Parts: sequence; C-alpha cells; structure tokens
Amino acid sequence: MSKQTLSFQAEVAQLLHLVTHSLYSNKEIFLRELISNASDACDKLRFEALANGALWEDAPNLEVRVSFDKDAKTLTITDNGIGLTEQEAIDNLGTIAKSGTRDFVSKLEASQKADAKEQGSLIGQFGVGFYSGFMVADKITVESRKAGAAADAGVRWVSAGTGEFEVETITRAARGTSVILHLRDDAMDYANGWRVKSIINKYSDHISLPILMGKEEWKEGEDGKDGGMVATGEWETVNKASALWSRPKKDITPEQYTEFYKQIAFDQEAPLAWSHNRVEGSTEYTQLLYIPSKAPQDLWNRDKKAGLKLYVKRVFIMDDAEALMPSYLRFVKGVVDSADLPLNVSRELLQESRDVKAIREGNTRRVLTVLEDLATSGDDAEKAKYGAFYSEFGAVLKEGLGEDFSNREKISKLLRFASSTTDTVSVSFADYKARMKEGQEAIYYITADTIAAAKNSPQLEVFMKKGIEVLLMTDRVDEWALGYLHEFDGTTLQSVAKGAVDLGKLQDDAEKKAAEEAAVSFKPILEKLKEALKDKAEDVRVTTRLVDSAACLVVQDHGMSTQLARMLKRAGQEAPETKPILEVNAEHALVKKLEASTANEALFGDLAHILFDQALLAEGGLPDDPAAYVKRVNSLLV
Repeated sequence: MSKQTLSFQAEVAQLLHLVTHSLYSNKEIFLRELISNASDACDKLRFEALANGALWEDAPNLEVRVSFDKDAKTLTITDNGIGLTEQEAIDNLGTIAKSGTRDFVSKLEASQKADAKEQGSLIGQFGVGFYSGFMVADKITVESRKAGAAADAGVRWVSAGTGEFEVETITRAARGTSVILHLRDDAMDYANGWRVKSIINKYSDHISLPILMGKEEWKEGEDGKDGGMVATGEWETVNKASALWSRPKKDITPEQYTEFYKQIAFDQEAPLAWSHNRVEGSTEYTQLLYIPSKAPQDLWNRDKKAGLKLYVKRVFIMDDAEALMPSYLRFVKGVVDSADLPLNVSRELLQESRDVKAIREGNTRRVLTVLEDLATSGDDAEKAKYGAFYSEFGAVLKEGLGEDFSNREKISKLLRFASSTTDTVSVSFADYKARMKEGQEAIYYITADTIAAAKNSPQLEVFMKKGIEVLLMTDRVDEWALGYLHEFDGTTLQSVAKGAVDLGKLQDDAEKKAAEEAAVSFKPILEKLKEALKDKAEDVRVTTRLVDSAACLVVQDHGMSTQLARMLKRAGQEAPETKPILEVNAEHALVKKLEASTANEALFGDLAHILFDQALLAEGGLPDDPAAYVKRVNSLLV
C-alpha cells in the first residue's frame, strides 16, 4: 500500500484555528455537520446511480451509522454513499473551505450540464463543516472507497489538524466513507450514547435517511459495583428518518423549524417568520418557506445564485432553484418538494415547465401573504417583526413593482416610507391616504439621497407651509420602482420635483391669481435668464412651490430626476443627458436683486449662474465648475 505525507494549503493552521475556535459557538454542531456531509454523500450516490445502477453494488439501502468506543476514545460517522477516491481525498480534504460538492457543481456548470442525475450538488460536502470535527478531536481519520471501485482502491486520510496530512491506499469492502474522530480528553462526553442521540435528535432529525446507532440497555452491576449501559450488538434508528417538511405541522415544534432553517440557510440567526403548506390541485407540492431576520452581505450581488432547494418526491434535485421564486424575493430560503416534476428535471426545463410556473406563483403569493399578515397584525410584536424585515429587505421588495405586474397591488400595500411628518420608515400608502387633507387629490413624494436631504429640499417648502404630508423616498431603487406605480387605490402618485406644482383645491384663488400676475410681470427677466442659462436649463419659470428658497430644479413630469441621473453615473452606467427646469421665487431677495441688475450684463450673468448652482447644491448635486461658482460668490461678497 502506498503512503504519502502532504501539506495542507497555505496558512491552514490559522484557518483551522478560526474554524475550531470562532466559526461555531456551540461545539456540538460538529456532529450535525458530519452527519449532513454523510447524507449529502448518499444523495450524490442516488443521483449517480440513476445513470449507473452498478454503483448500488449489494447495498441498495442508504444509511448513516454513528458509533463510539470509549476505550479507544473515538466517535465514528459512517455512510454508504458515493465515497472518495484517493485523489478526491487529497483535493477535497486537503484544502480548507474547498467543498467537494461545490467543485462537482462548478464542473457541471462549466460544461453546461445540469441534469439531475449529474447534479450532485449539496453544499458542505467536506468543506469547512468537515473541519469542525477538530473542535472535539485531536486527530481525524477518514477511510473511504468510491462506489463502483475495487475493494483494494480504498483510501485512508489522517490528520492532526496541523500543517500536514497522510494519505494511503487501503482495502475496504464497503463503499462509502467513515470519519473517525479521535476525541480529546475534554470531549469524552461525545462518547456517550445518550449525549450523541440527543444531538442527533436536535439537529439531524429531519435527515431523510435512517441514522443508526448501536442499541444499549441498562445492566446492573455485580458484587456491589455500579451498573451501566452496555451494547446489545443491535442497531437502531435514532432519527425520524423523514424530511421535516413532509411531516404534519402539528408534529413540528418552533425550535425544530428554526433549527432546520439554520441548517439550510447557513445562518446563525433565527428566521423572522416561516410558512409550511401542502398545496394540492393541478400541481401538487409542499412548500416550507422562511423569511430571514438579517440580509446577507451579498444581497445586491446579481451574480450570486439564489433560490429554494428543490426536491422531487423527497429526492434532492438542486440547490438555488431560481425558477421557483422571483428575483425580488431572492432573500427567501426554504424547500419545495414537488410530486409532479420528473426526477431528471434540468435547469433548462425548470424555466419552461408549466408546473414550475404554478409553483413559483404559489410561492410568491404565500410569501406576500406572510408579509401582509405581519404588516397588518394588531399585535405589536408582529408589527415590530415587519419593521425589522422592512429595514433589511424593503429596498429589494420594491423591485417587485417593476418585475411582478400581477402582484403589484399587494406589493404596494407592503411598502413603507419616512415622511415630512416623521423620520421613521413606517408610513404606508394607506396610512398616508387616511391622513390626506380635504381637497388633496394626489399622494405627494420626493426622492433624495438621504432623509435629511429630502426633508430640507426646497421643493417641500409650500407643502410644509400648508401642512401637506410628503413621502420621503431615499432608496436607490425608489424612482425606478415608482415609475411602475402611478396610483394607489385610485389616488395618483405625484413627485413634487417633477412638473409644475399643482395643489388643486388646496391653493386658493388669491394665490393662483398672484402666481399668474408674477409670471406675466417677470416675463422679461425669465427670457433673460433662459438666455444666460441656455447651456444648463431647459426652461426657467416662476413658481409657487418656494417659500424661503430663491430657486429649485425640477424636471418634466415623465423625465428622469437629476438625483437618479447622478446615481447612474456614479455607478458607471449611462444616463440620458437632460437639462432640468429652473424655477425661481419672484419674492426672494436674491431674485429681486437679479431683477435690479439687468443693466449690468456681467453681474446679471454671475447672479443667474449662482442661482442655478445653488439650486443644484440644495438637491445634493455639484456645479459643473465648482471653481467658477466660488469665484462668482467671492466677487459678490467682496
């Protein structure tokens, strides 16, 4: 038998220290990780065997066995799954955070193959989870043989978790893998049948294949000695051996739902809410959907795959089945188990299948219903949950206005904003409508980079003066999303920074008459301003929206705001070159000074550009030529 000593990848000692001391706050998690790996190996065999039945050899029943030996100080987890070749042991066990399963999937994707029989895809196969064993062991031995290989093609991998590991070929009759943990003295409680069973029941009860342990029974002591548990030589199943989602809801505790979520989502936080249903009809499936409590760091990474775990008749098909959930609900985690899809369903078929479309629509409705229940519940705790959800995922939810026409109304009811009367993001469209002033005909809103910038915008001045509430929208996605929502419950949505301000019945006849007279009397100045600012402004007009400010910038009703244009440019994207409209307050002292300086062309030009640049600054922009702006201001100050 050949034997070789190899080195781990660079800095393995530091990485192992991280895994064993920082990655898991609860040491007993190691058993969950290793049992999950064993289950994954069995699932992978099930898929490989769809194309090659000989891989079953003489053991068609998949199982995981857990045993311990107090005298030898070992705990062993054995599966009869796909197994490892010597090279796979070197590649997958010799590299921290390299997952054999992830590598397997990446190769399939690289060759554009995605049939279920090839999609062995289960996260965690000998990845970081494997190394969690070093939390309780000072040495780990792995013995394995690849399914379908000769008995003398087995491999033994041994490491003390330092800088090296040993690999040698062995003879192993049974296919599959045994992970043998050589327990440290301070971890001998894991060589206890009751302790190990309790951990399995806590973390791995849902594993859909039997987990077996040696049966024990109590034996009385002899000659005055204490009694104890002794092995009977028989094996017993210690888990329910059924997928959690396939069990009746009444038989599942909240703690079990939470623990299952943590396993499938790789999240240490408990979920915010979940929904477990069996859907019957033309398409039959079971859904177990979770709303996380915290957003992942890569929530906005469009390249990251997101989606649900797909099973067919409790047989694992694929992770991240994107076709089962719309993009704007990409934060939802969970499982869908279909009774109608074929076992060899591919990603391509998922995109086209009528059954998958029905599942997707059902999942979407269910998630939106869960969120609606949280949002409209009279219970303060439930409302607080929705507030927590919205702070994490509200911006993503807004994407649904443009992506999901059929559910646009439901999504609009779930949206929350700050407003000119409150800084908290808690005002719904329905709340706003209930508080609208008599005679008000539109829901007014403004988009800005921050709540402070929105609240101090000149465009709000007349609304604040008249006590009209304005919604403050500060998410990057807001203006794009609101482009798909033109009204709510029959009431028009109107940006206060677009088009001419029209307060309708909220503006009395005297105000309207004064505005009309100002526009007429100020017309020569407006023409002169248009000429001076022809390269910057599309138009210049007198406005009634300003109270304390001299000027502000607006755009046409259906134009792109200057704020959105700036945001797109900062992101390196193209934005149409549009000129804003400059609106001036004819009663402001600066504007009156402008009117008085018409005879001095140079002074008028400087004042005109200062007026425009100040309006630009007020809404968060910057002058095209900051130095020229400073020079003009300084000349006036001097």
